[in-house]
Amino acid sequence: MKILVCISHVPDTTSKINFTDGDTKFDTNGVQFVINPNDEFGLTRAMWFKEKQGASVTVVNVGEADTEPTLRRALAIGADEAIRINTKPTDGFFVAKQLAAIAKDFDLVIAGRESIDYNGGMVPGMLATLIDANFVNNCISLEVEGQTATAIREIDGGKETLKTSFPLVIGGQKGLVEESDLKIPNMRGIMMARKKSLDVKEPVDGGNATKAVSFEKPAPKGDVKMVSPDNLDELVNLLHNDAKVI
Repeated sequence: MKILVCISHVPDTTSKINFTDGDTKFDTNGVQFVINPNDEFGLTRAMWFKEKQGASVTVVNVGEADTEPTLRRALAIGADEAIRINTKPTDGFFVAKQLAAIAKDFDLVIAGRESIDYNGGMVPGMLATLIDANFVNNCISLEVEGQTATAIREIDGGKETLKTSFPLVIGGQKGLVEESDLKIPNMRGIMMARKKSLDVKEPVDGGNATKAVSFEKPAPKGDVKMVSPDNLDELVNLLHNDAKVI
């Protein structure tokens, strides 16, 4: 089984976010980048298939040269090889078209259901459509036996179990593996990653379907109002008239 894991290069959630050029561009200065958490769950599951079933695992990223440390980390975790599509990711459709150019050669494509930078949640579904593959989103469990995959996904009010065949694209999330199962690169993995293949491919033609006009930070939180535990009337008044939650 050939597995392709899509890796997004995203800011660490602890990083301070700023914008430049009139709030039209993201300021990367001083920002620490990591593997997108939803993608990391998928990569860890792919490693399980490699160890238990002998699958081959390739990781791919749409990005410029500054994303290579993130791909090297994925190689250090245990992926066999990496591909970087040499272009700046602009919108979800553009990214899906770049991934589709190489994903047709794989049985299983594991992507995160969304990235934590733009939270678009569009790429896995569009990718599945472009390569004419089956698609399971919000996937929290995946098992493979022969040519049949059994997936469990979250739905409103519960869970749904599906059986499907390859080629298959999944949008994975927390639950696909437990957080305690996430792999941390060790020294041996880091040294081996330096010798593994990182292939740089040029992008295919593909226009943008959307354009970011501007960005803005969430409004700052208001002052906290302290209410004495003995003054329930004031608490009820504030909840009713100020917060308007009752």
